[in-house]
Amino acid sequence: MTINLTVRAEVVDIQNDIPKHSDVLFVDTNVWLWQTYGLPPEPDRHRARRDEQKLRIYTRYLNAALVRGVQLKYCGLILAELAHVIEKAEFEIFKRSNNIETLKPKEYRHNYPHVHALVADIVQNAWGQITMLASSADLTIDEGLAAATIAQFQQIPLDGYDLFLLQAIRNTGIRPVQILTDDMDYASVPGIQLFTSNWLVIQRATAQGKLLASR
Repeated sequence: MTINLTVRAEVVDIQNDIPKHSDVLFVDTNVWLWQTYGLPPEPDRHRARRDEQKLRIYTRYLNAALVRGVQLKYCGLILAELAHVIEKAEFEIFKRSNNIETLKPKEYRHNYPHVHALVADIVQNAWGQITMLASSADLTIDEGLAAATIAQFQQIPLDGYDLFLLQAIRNTGIRPVQILTDDMDYASVPGIQLFTSNWLVIQRATAQGKLLASR
């Protein structure tokens, strides 16, 4: 089914952009994952090739941003998603390499404590890289923030997790809000600059006059 994507963000195609020293980029989980961990295993060869291309594009742009002294930001909430994705990837690798495809995640976590410790080390290493390369956009989730997030949920097609991240970015007071991600959902957010190479976002942004040709 075709995705009816209405682009409300200003879109920057990172394949045709050079990071500026004045940029302040909030980096989403998917980009941090590729930068600090690499690619989770993907049995589908076509998707694996596509993911490899994404990794090269985003890590090249992120490294270019670092060279130019761009401020990078992260949120503590990212740790939850990062740890989940890495553990899931390592679980799939463990199952295949040990030929135990029937293994369940809970069994993996509790029956192989030495392996879990190794996964924890991988997560800690990835998180250490993030905190070294970027500074935190802190977020306190209280009743007021939850109410504001529910209100946003009715207006913007982001999931609840990403809505919290968006609120963390906005709470910094940094303008313009600049987000580096491959997640097309952020294209629907008004008042932000979306830095991406997502082909559908680029295509729709071009058609709807939302692609920034130059900065």
